[in-house]
Amino acid sequence: MARETLEVLIRERSELAAGVLGLELAAPDGGALPAADPGAHIDLVLPSGLVRQFSLCSADGRAGTWRIAVLREPDGRGGSVEVHDALAVHTRVRVAGPRNRFPLLPAGDLLFIAGGIGITPLLPMLAEAERRGSRWRLVYGGRSRASMAFLPELARYGDRVTVVPQDEYGLLDLDGPLSGVPAGGRVYCCGPEPLLQAVQERCAALPRLTLHTERFAAAPSAAAPEGADTGFEAVLQRSGRSVPVPAGTSVLDALREAGVAVLASCEEGTCGTCETTVLEGTPEHRDSLLTPEERAAGDLMLICVSRSRGPRLVLDL
Repeated sequence: MARETLEVLIRERSELAAGVLGLELAAPDGGALPAADPGAHIDLVLPSGLVRQFSLCSADGRAGTWRIAVLREPDGRGGSVEVHDALAVHTRVRVAGPRNRFPLLPAGDLLFIAGGIGITPLLPMLAEAERRGSRWRLVYGGRSRASMAFLPELARYGDRVTVVPQDEYGLLDLDGPLSGVPAGGRVYCCGPEPLLQAVQERCAALPRLTLHTERFAAAPSAAAPEGADTGFEAVLQRSGRSVPVPAGTSVLDALREAGVAVLASCEEGTCGTCETTVLEGTPEHRDSLLTPEERAAGDLMLICVSRSRGPRLVLDL
């Protein structure tokens, strides 16, 4: 479905760590923004028109507001630099969401593993795990202490949080923490792809645990099947339009070329911003986000990368 947006106000800016900007977002009329469960994110529509996804992290004592943390990436696609340089206090921007593709599910034992800015979706999970009475630990790695956001907030949890700056201790020890999680435990991991791959490999040998991940980039296994890229027709149910999608062109790009406005952020099948309901037809999934159950159901697709198995898809657009 098309994403509805709402206007928010930048109420505060703060430096959370070297290169990490914290923004507090509030309703312009002073009301409360929608509540969000741990793991939720928003899609931020920047002044340039770029759309970027950011996890929400709790702001203690600020009910009805949202907080995001943005790592400046000079060699990225431009969104983080624009956030740092263009979003001053009192700036108004539009957002879609919140949505949650990384929910905290019930478990008596939890292990959280964060790499760098991957701490952001995990931070509110810790508070929720405390509220639920779960047994939990956090292992948090980064390049240096100066680059690691939220260390003062995490200090209140004492020795349940292990902080591992790489310049002091080297890479994270994953085997020790994972071996200590009993059967039925859940592992939540967010960070760069090498960390996710390392955790996935270890959890594959530990079937007693359930792993949940959130990615910044497409998984290596999400490549297009060889020889499967053929053209098809995308029918937009709500507008009554039909848009041809040629071979070599994504659904998203075909819609843009036809003048159809659709929110999208990563454009590589990881964030879910362009997630669209499929009313008819069978999608060919090439994303790194949907669960096996969601893929089998066939009623959702990420139109930035996924295609059609047949000559026609009917979308809720």
